[in-house]
Amino acid sequence: MKQPSEKALRKDIIATALTMSRSGLSPGRSGNVSCRFKDGMLITPTGKRYEDTEPDDIVFVTLDGRVPDGQRKPSSEWQFHLSAYRARPDRSALVHTHSTHATVLACAHRPIPAFHYMVGVAGGNDIPCVPYATFGTEELAEYVAVGLRERDACLMANHGQIACGTSLAHALELALEVEVLSEQYYKLLVLGEAHVLDEDEMARIAERFKAYGRNAELNQNAHRKG
Repeated sequence: MKQPSEKALRKDIIATALTMSRSGLSPGRSGNVSCRFKDGMLITPTGKRYEDTEPDDIVFVTLDGRVPDGQRKPSSEWQFHLSAYRARPDRSALVHTHSTHATVLACAHRPIPAFHYMVGVAGGNDIPCVPYATFGTEELAEYVAVGLRERDACLMANHGQIACGTSLAHALELALEVEVLSEQYYKLLVLGEAHVLDEDEMARIAERFKAYGRNAELNQNAHRKG
């Protein structure tokens, strides 16, 4: 499959960020969006409203963290985007949001257990919450790499959520699902103890998800390439 052009990717990043903001996932200038490109990534700039962002404002950062001259400053969170791509060479896009219920759970340092089978969309039997570290630091980037090594989404303590995918659309879709699950789990905690599905059931769910929706399409494409 032919890869989108750089211009198309820059436009897609802006469209994803606008959707993220307008859907309530990350109000104002909070959150950030990136995708792989060549030997690095393209990422939203720091301190600029998404409504005012143009394709030329999107910043290219090399995989070793260099920002070529003549560009804006990248998002202050660029380090954990890069660490996520290093940890997950099979993923090509990442969305970071401060969505309300995911952030509430993150501030309570609560991972999301398998209270519902849809938790499996993140790639396992939970959605972990990685430890707190100051935003924009290498320490936080290291925590994120661990959190996403075997999951497509995680919470960051006292911060928000991250979702990654094989495309920007996939990553945004997962971020929306994580927020829905977070709201459901939060409301469940108000009622009392959650009844968590066991590992055997979640393993069965994982197998079913391989033939479910977008994953089925991805698996078919991988089979054709093989």
